[in-house]
Amino acid sequence: MSESQVWDDVDDYFIGQLAPDDEVLEAALRDSEAAGLPEIAVSAAEGKLLHLLAQIQGASRVLEIGTLGGYSTIWLARALPADGRLVSLEFSPKHAEVATRNLARAGLDKVVEVRVGPALESLAELADEEPAPFDLVFIDADKSNNPHYVEWALKLTRPGSLIIVDNVVRGGRVADPDNTSPDVQGTRTAIELIGSHARLSGTAIQTVGRKGYDGFALARVLA
Repeated sequence: MSESQVWDDVDDYFIGQLAPDDEVLEAALRDSEAAGLPEIAVSAAEGKLLHLLAQIQGASRVLEIGTLGGYSTIWLARALPADGRLVSLEFSPKHAEVATRNLARAGLDKVVEVRVGPALESLAELADEEPAPFDLVFIDADKSNNPHYVEWALKLTRPGSLIIVDNVVRGGRVADPDNTSPDVQGTRTAIELIGSHARLSGTAIQTVGRKGYDGFALARVLA
């Protein structure tokens, strides 16, 4: 049995025991695939992790950068209290349309607001509104802009907030100093920013499973 098959089998076991998809989540994935969206949504195991982190955090306000088809959005929004709010930013109108339908089917259209446009522009507009601080920020968009997204997350959060950056391992390429691709450079810069910023304390975890070899960074905003 290959190593990747072992990863898949273990992932399937953990997901089956701890994070089984329900019909709403499965429908979100099916509709996203049918619409031609890239199959890059978080795994069910990571979705459950996001859900638990939001609950542990006691989050009532969540910011998501990168909606795709709304799969991770559903996991996060389900962790919020009745008066909670989630703002999700998506560049692609097509992706946002699919996500909006998926969120409506999940009964979360009153909880989640999907904003369409380049995330850096949407973040500036959001900041101009002077919203209440977000308790958790999940960053899962174009990787070249990861450092900018982390900087914006700092502006829109409070001491104690969590910032999660997905897909930071890049198949191991993040540790290759000779790799100059924008996604790797952006991710590396974001990791270095988390490690050096006086208002952040963070770590990064490597993962294997259905999504291959990757990982995520987790940072807490300090006073």
